[in-house]
Order: sequence, then C-alpha cells, then structure tokens
Amino acid sequence: MVRTQIQLTEAQTKILHDLALKQGVSVAELIRKSVDNYLKQIDGGDKRELIERAKEAAGKYHTGLSDLAQNHDRYLAAIV
Repeated sequence: MVRTQIQLTEAQTKILHDLALKQGVSVAELIRKSVDNYLKQIDGGDKRELIERAKEAAGKYHTGLSDLAQNHDRYLAAIV
C-alpha cells in the first residue's frame, strides 16, 4: 500500500469516525472501500466480478422447457 495524506472537513472526519466504530473497521479501511466503490462506479463496475456471477448462475435453474434457449423471447413476452 501507498501512504497518502488527505485533508477532510471536520464533519467528514466525524462521520467517518462514527461509521468506523459502528462497522468495527478503521477510518483508513472505510476510505479505501469508498475509493474502490467510486472507481467501480465511474469505470462501469468490475467486469470480472460480473462474469464470475454469471458463470455461477449458469445451469442453476431448471424450467423444464426443452426449447428455452431458442424461444426465450417468446417466453419473456408471455410473462411481461
């Protein structure tokens, strides 16, 4: 990790300190998580995580329909 110095307002410092106490983590950890979340938002999220979640979901659910892959649009239209 790289040590970085930032300046926060008194209000920001108090809120971060209170949140850190509630969550049982350090203020530094809260700031790191916040930066990670912000970077994911502006970058469109972590694509690797989305791919892994999609892989985990594949094959989990069974509809009993043998033609679902070919006719998925028709089935979706029927329930909308």
